[in-house]
Amino acid sequence: MKWDSPAAGDRLIGWLLRPSSRPLRLAALAVVLGISVSTSLRENWGSDNAFVVKAAQTLLAGGSPYEDKRFLYLPSAVLMAVPEAVLPQTVLRWLLPLGMSALLGAGWLAALRLFSVPLRSRLAVGGFAVLALAYKPYVNLVLIGNWTAISAAALPAALLLAHRRAWGAAGLVVGLAIACKPMLVPIGLLFLLARQWRGLAVAVLVPLGLSLAGALLMPSPSLFFTKTLPFLLQGQDAYALPWDASPIAVLPRLGVPEPLAVLVAFAGAAAGLWAAWTRWRRTDDADGGELRLVETACMVMLAAFLVSRPSFDHYLLVVLPVLLASGVRPGSMPRSPWFWLALTPQVAFVPWPSELAHKRRAFKDCATLCGLAILLGRRALRSGRVILEPVTTAGSPPRTEPECAATPAESASRTAF
Repeated sequence: MKWDSPAAGDRLIGWLLRPSSRPLRLAALAVVLGISVSTSLRENWGSDNAFVVKAAQTLLAGGSPYEDKRFLYLPSAVLMAVPEAVLPQTVLRWLLPLGMSALLGAGWLAALRLFSVPLRSRLAVGGFAVLALAYKPYVNLVLIGNWTAISAAALPAALLLAHRRAWGAAGLVVGLAIACKPMLVPIGLLFLLARQWRGLAVAVLVPLGLSLAGALLMPSPSLFFTKTLPFLLQGQDAYALPWDASPIAVLPRLGVPEPLAVLVAFAGAAAGLWAAWTRWRRTDDADGGELRLVETACMVMLAAFLVSRPSFDHYLLVVLPVLLASGVRPGSMPRSPWFWLALTPQVAFVPWPSELAHKRRAFKDCATLCGLAILLGRRALRSGRVILEPVTTAGSPPRTEPECAATPAESASRTAF
């Protein structure tokens, strides 16, 4: 079931690509700032970020950050967190939510530029406001201050650089993101598929070098291997289980034997990697390469999320911006109503039964994760071409205007960000 007919999809996209009005821009700004301010006023703000800040403070005090079993990042992340550790709590309370929103906004803008969407368009301005207001994991991520936001900004930026043939810079972006939080490690497969060895080397050496520097500055860095890794590979503990959306954690809660749940999850991940490889090999698209990059990268990440322990709801914010931005291309996933159906469990204001709230929220999160993985895998494995149709908008600026939504052939030749 697709929604890419000229009568529906193209007209809507044409309307979204038109310049946004000033009231819409002000309303979008009010939404983003309102979420940030309300987060700063809550008692439980920055709960995840607190573990990283505490690790940096422990390092500054001469201790080992890995004495705290809930600090799960690489030694390089401790160095990255030092600036936060020296800030007063009052300042951090107001800066952290704004920083989370800014990182998510940067990822959204990079995703739009990948598809040559004007940054002042209704899609750019209103789309981000709707994402912030209606997609519950956005508010959750801003509230807890998890460093997933760095990966959510880094992946679209890296894909934009890769599309512009700057694979070395893309590797640097990925490497710095991994140094903060090793979430984008699976993207190394994209560099392998593209045979971009220099970019892959940069993506590996940057976090490795920074982690070695961090390890040299702390006592007992071996605790990362003897204490932290075992704790992480076991899916943490009962504290994280209620929010763990990986099938390995969710299926046993529904009565499925754990060995079978592990087998199902790893089988799904293997199928996802096969789909990513198949999608990369399909070079007969006339889309200029953007969809190929985005769908391959997102398929790799979704496959990893199926088996990662734990896998939280806000992880999907890493892939969602680029998938949403790809909707300007005919035949893309957002042109299908099944894509929006898969996102429905994450939509705010839906009166879900109380059984699916709080500690059983992982059931909805797992449904969204598996739904997106299945849809993208099916699209990647299907045969046939993705036919590109030029997007025209009534009343839009001429095609020579720098801010116009260009066709892929034009966007590939652009270098301005």
